[in-house]
Amino acid sequence: MIKNNEHLKREVGVIGLSANIVNIIIGSGIFVLPATIAALMGPSSIIAYLFCGLLMALVMLCFAEAGSKVNTTGGPYTYIETAFGDYAGFIAGCFAVSSNLFADAAVSNALVDIITSAYPNLNHSWFRLIFLFTIFFGLGFINVIGIKQGIGLVKLNTLLKILPLSILIIFGLPNITFSNLTIDSLPDLNTLGQASLILFFAFQGCETGIIVGGEVTNPKRTIPKAVLVSITTVLIFYILLQTVGQGVLGSEFPNYEAAPLAETAKVVLGTFGFLLLTVGAVISMFGNMTGSVLNSPRIVYALSRDNVIPIKMLSKIHKTYATPYIAIIVYVLISFTLTIFGSFKQAVIIATSSMLLLYLGVAISVIKLRQMRKTQPDEFKIPGGLTVPALSILIIFYFLSNLALNEIIGTIAVIIILSLVFLIIKFFRNKKRH
Repeated sequence: MIKNNEHLKREVGVIGLSANIVNIIIGSGIFVLPATIAALMGPSSIIAYLFCGLLMALVMLCFAEAGSKVNTTGGPYTYIETAFGDYAGFIAGCFAVSSNLFADAAVSNALVDIITSAYPNLNHSWFRLIFLFTIFFGLGFINVIGIKQGIGLVKLNTLLKILPLSILIIFGLPNITFSNLTIDSLPDLNTLGQASLILFFAFQGCETGIIVGGEVTNPKRTIPKAVLVSITTVLIFYILLQTVGQGVLGSEFPNYEAAPLAETAKVVLGTFGFLLLTVGAVISMFGNMTGSVLNSPRIVYALSRDNVIPIKMLSKIHKTYATPYIAIIVYVLISFTLTIFGSFKQAVIIATSSMLLLYLGVAISVIKLRQMRKTQPDEFKIPGGLTVPALSILIIFYFLSNLALNEIIGTIAVIIILSLVFLIIKFFRNKKRH
């Protein structure tokens, strides 16, 4: 059965949801990624962007259809739980929450590192503690007092994030040397596969951006539109940024691994350009955090709402602000604690594979949801029958096959542990009923 809406305010439109998705996808990675791709493929890098963009578009079409059918809060967790039940939902929800928690911790620590490297006098533990406390609980407060305030901050951050990138594109395009973009030979399939695997993760984020489905106006139309608008926007930005960097710096472009876009801006706009793109990277990191604190607690809320985790207070909605305030507070508290005390090396091992498994679950969910109920006239349905879901599943298996052995072992171990936790929860829940 497809779930109905909960007691949340539907105040997020196409622009707000598109901004939310773009804000999550365009992270700090794009400020360093182009040099890595250029090192692999040189002027033919654009082919990798087009290839990966096409593959990602197929996967995102699955998100668009699932989001049109299941429009309660929770994003990919809700799609998978609706299609396959509590167990699959529990695994998907735990993967989504844990990945976002560790990503928040890594990004916020990187943000502190940038500030303290620019201002060494602030490199003290007390500054780090106060700064992180202010960021996490400040964002938590904004999101508790309303989805409108939270999505408003995301819109502002998205604008501030793409502004320096847009300036670089506008002033960089006239400075391109076209000989730097001449493709002498096409890349082999192995090189294209390597580059696409890197780029695939640069396109991640849509799964987090659509978690707010229960607060979207006219979700059956808004979610598919926002998914397609955001993916198209990101693809255009990525291609233009790669073109400008490669076109301006040429063979030197791969040498600036730390800050290729900032170095490009330095050539085009001088010292101001370098500073602009450096500040842009900081804004981008902060933007990722605003998006995560807006979206991620709503998975915790959805897990509690559906009784997948037996802590009902996490699904409480604030009487005045109509937000899942307990889930937001708990998420912020855990994220802050992990940032201060945690170690994040192990998180990297499961982050990649967990996202791929979420994508796989959503693609399969589309097939299952079609079997559960006929598509309604106002819902989005991918044309071409099962072609797109089937291709998406094959694509995801291709990327999974390229994971390192330790990543595969780590992911299997986590699934086994989570399965045991689920069985324990189910055992005590059944015992309580009897």
